Amino acid sequence: MLFAHLKRILGLGRLRLRGPCGANDEFLLAATDQNLRKLAKIFPTPQKSQKA
Repeated sequence: MLFAHLKRILGLGRLRLRGPCGANDEFLLAATDQNLRKLAKIFPTPQKSQKA
């Protein structure tokens, strides 16, 4: 499911960078993006307290 999400939602069906190093870098950036999205769902943003 995670690889399918990378391909479909993040547009990684075709790599834009050339060569093995470029492809590796692009895939690592996409995986990092996906992990940050997961973390954002786990840890919600703190709400500001309102003073009366």
